[in-house]
Formats: sequence, C-alpha cells, structure tokens
Amino acid sequence: MSADARGRVGTLTTSLALRLVMQLSLPPQHTTNQAGNDDDGEMRFKYGDRPCTGRNRMIGERRIAAHAVQGALAPHPRIRNVIAVGSGKGGVGKSTTAVNLALALRQRGARVGVLDADIYGPSVPAMLGLSGRPDSPDNKSIEPLRAFGIEAMSIGLLVDQDTPMIWRGPMATSALTQLFNDTLWGDLDYLLIDLPPGTGDIQLTLSQKIPVAGAVIVTTPQDIATLDARKALKMFEKVEVPVLGIVENMAVHTCSNCGHREHLFGEGGGERMAAQYGVPLLGSLPLEMAIREQGDAGHPIVVAAPESAAAQAYLVAAARLSEELSKRPRASIPISASLL
Repeated sequence: MSADARGRVGTLTTSLALRLVMQLSLPPQHTTNQAGNDDDGEMRFKYGDRPCTGRNRMIGERRIAAHAVQGALAPHPRIRNVIAVGSGKGGVGKSTTAVNLALALRQRGARVGVLDADIYGPSVPAMLGLSGRPDSPDNKSIEPLRAFGIEAMSIGLLVDQDTPMIWRGPMATSALTQLFNDTLWGDLDYLLIDLPPGTGDIQLTLSQKIPVAGAVIVTTPQDIATLDARKALKMFEKVEVPVLGIVENMAVHTCSNCGHREHLFGEGGGERMAAQYGVPLLGSLPLEMAIREQGDAGHPIVVAAPESAAAQAYLVAAARLSEELSKRPRASIPISASLL
C-alpha cells in the first residue's frame, strides 16, 4: 500500500471474537448459559506504519460435560447425558419423580428433556400439561413439545388419550428407539428417560441401543417395593449402566392438621438398600397431597410451589444426582473452540 493510500485509510479498527465452551461437572445454578459477552479489552497493532486499534471479545458458553456410556455406544450428538429413571414395580411414583427431577435440574441452570418410555401407560404429557400433536418438519423427524423450560416427548402425544397400545414387545421397543432417535432434541445437558416398571423388553432395548450415562432407582420404603427395586438395580449393573443412586419416595407423611409425622410405608427401606449395594441415597421424598394434586393438574410441585418443603426435597435429590454423575468418567468428546 502506498503512503498516500495509507494516509487516506487513517486509523484502522477491527474486532475479534473467540467462542469457548466450558465443560462443567455440575449445572451452573442461577446463572445464564452465556458468560463474558462484554468486550474484554483493547488490541493495538500496526498496519504498515499506521496505528490500529481493535476490541477483542470473549464469548463463553457453560455446558455440562458428557459422561461415558455403556458398551461400545457413543453419546447422542445433541444430548450430553441420558439418565434412566427406573423402578422394579409400578405405583412407587417413578414418573412423578422423573418429571420433578427434570424440572429441578432445569431450575439449577441445566438444559433438560424428558422422554416417556412407558409405551403402554404414558403419563408424562398429563403431568406437564401437554396436549396436541408434535410438528414434523420433514415427515420423518418430530419436534419435542416444551413445558416449563424443558423438552418432552411421549407416545401419548402421538395417539388419542384413550387409545390403548395393544402392541407386542418388538413394536413397543421399536417405538422407544424411534422416539429417542427421531425427535429433534435441542442441545441438552440431561435427558431423563421415564421407564416402565420392571426389567423387560423396554429396559433391555434401552441398554442395547440408547447411550445411558447413569440410572436412578425409585422405590418406596416398604419391603415389597425394595425387593423389586433391587432387581432393577441389579439389571442396570448387568448391562453396565452405573446406578447413580436411589430415590426413596413417599418416605414420610406430615399431617396437615396437627403436623404429626408418620411413616405409612415403613421407615428406612431406601437407606438400607443403598447401604447394601453401596450406592448413594439421593433423597427421601415426602408423601404429600400437593405433589399428587399438582401432578394431576399438569403443574408439578417444583414449579407450582418451588419454596415448599416437597419441592426443596426434589432440588436436593437433583443436586445429588448431578454430583454423582460428575464423578463418573467423561466421554471422549473434545472441548470445542472456534473463531467467530
């Protein structure tokens, strides 16, 4: 460039933005997902003999780390951690627990989804107040529905509410894999999968075809429930899915009139089971009418009454869940950094 041209250009300015993705072990509670969006400083350099100034800007994105999954499977490209929520038997409040744990993780700053894997008895849509059919932009994939800041998908969103799923096992397992693979999930930190009771076809398909970072076992304190919950725990161990912990549901009831606390289903069953198998007790949840009422109304307790003792119990369990997962080996996914 000639001296005359440089004189006409004058002082040059430029800007540089660097995007860094910070992998966190735990959800960034009470923070946004973007950090450091302000100008970070001034650069000075020369173009020929002309002084130039510029601004450099660092854009930080907080993300939960992806953790290792079972066997030779690889993590889903848009889901960093799949968490299976199971139980050995029905009626222990597994779906209620899965939905409220998902919402509690969302309150802690994570990006969360819920997949209803109970093909024969889906309940997640009702608990989240969801209705209507998901969109399909290309007639192949489906968009998840959203409620209270989380994504959700269920077979219950694809059929009429009163339509029974009279399917043999292979059809049900095929439906599960399609719901997982064909849903256009957002960029999620956690996807909680609400499993049906037992240790059957759905659970086996999950362990063989869906990359799971960990499992949570839900039980009530009574012996008959923990007996079946032990079977679920042993199943996950056999298929090499780490059990992150046990959630004891309906642990204690507090009378709304006098405040008397009573263990209607026995006491300490979840704690004893956790000690026997060397896994953490993530939390003991109360037997409370408001949990049932808010779930039936499609407005779960964690969002309906976030300051209540019941909601706080879910928040504690969610915090312990994410803490236990953070202790697991991370997946072999490099931290991404790119120039914008």
